[in-house]
Amino acid sequence: MILDVVKVFVPAVLAFAIGILVTPAWTSFLYQNRLWKKSVRTKTPDGREAVIFKGLHEAREIGVPRMGGVIIWVAAGATILLLFALAKMFPHAITAKLDFLSRDQTWLPLATLFLGGAIGLIDDIFDIRGIKSHIAGGLSLKKRLWIVGVLGLLAALWFYVKLDVTGVSVPFAGELFLGPLFIPLFILVMMAIYAGGIIDGIDGLAGGIFATIFTAYGVVAFTQGQINLAAFSASVAGATLAFLWFNIPPARFYMSETGTMALTMTLALIVFMTDSLGEGHGLFALPVIALPLVLTVASAIIQLLSKKFRDGKKVFLVAPLHHHFEAVGWPAYKVTMRYWVFGVIAAIIGTVLALVG
Repeated sequence: MILDVVKVFVPAVLAFAIGILVTPAWTSFLYQNRLWKKSVRTKTPDGREAVIFKGLHEAREIGVPRMGGVIIWVAAGATILLLFALAKMFPHAITAKLDFLSRDQTWLPLATLFLGGAIGLIDDIFDIRGIKSHIAGGLSLKKRLWIVGVLGLLAALWFYVKLDVTGVSVPFAGELFLGPLFIPLFILVMMAIYAGGIIDGIDGLAGGIFATIFTAYGVVAFTQGQINLAAFSASVAGATLAFLWFNIPPARFYMSETGTMALTMTLALIVFMTDSLGEGHGLFALPVIALPLVLTVASAIIQLLSKKFRDGKKVFLVAPLHHHFEAVGWPAYKVTMRYWVFGVIAAIIGTVLALVG
């Protein structure tokens, strides 16, 4: 038991340390090459003028680099590969124990982390270089959702065909058999979690929320006996905290798509691995553990529907929700810290829900 705890804590600390060490060089590269947006966003997703958003963020949108999320998947990936290399180069009971790269628990989420980060990085480069879509620089939302959907399909097929996962777990009711319907459910969940990436809108906000969510799922995986998955989740949380160290207001850089795509897609994998596959309720607990993401996406959808069906009338001053709080007068740091507190409470409740029944 104690060794299992150490196996989880060591990757978290190591990923944090690696992230802290590599960030200064990456930051210098970002600033030297002026890798930030060249113009502030002027349109909302429905094509209207983003007047309030522009007023709130014009000074920070230009001049602060993107692609800070590279730190997260580089630090987490370096951690798992370093411990794997140590186990092979210096065979010992301790190094073997710390190695958490395994085919059944970490290969798939690790591949998703790197793949999501790479695709997001390409989108960020397009965004910075000014390759335009109809809303902003970079790939359009529709194209990104198609990419996430295709990757979700491949992952769903892996779960359904290779791992023989055909349903989801419901507390106190056992497994709900879905058969082939499991595949579209998986895709929808991955796309929904990816949409939660829009929480990356205020200094320090996304980093704190994602670190909390991955910590919660690390606890869930640990209690299920999926120690390698728990160690992987801990390494992602530690790497995210390293990013957050430099993203606390005033942010040195933004997470942007390379970070949010890597984290959200990987989170979707972990959610299903801690569900029926891990004899838990990872999916049932998701809306609670990730409640800040749920509310963020919901506020954006409500705003769009309201403007479409109520002759342009808005529910919020500006969406997503965290920008609404800014618009009503909350300082950005107060929005961030209150989200952190709310996120921790939601994660604790959700973790309990994932383990009951």
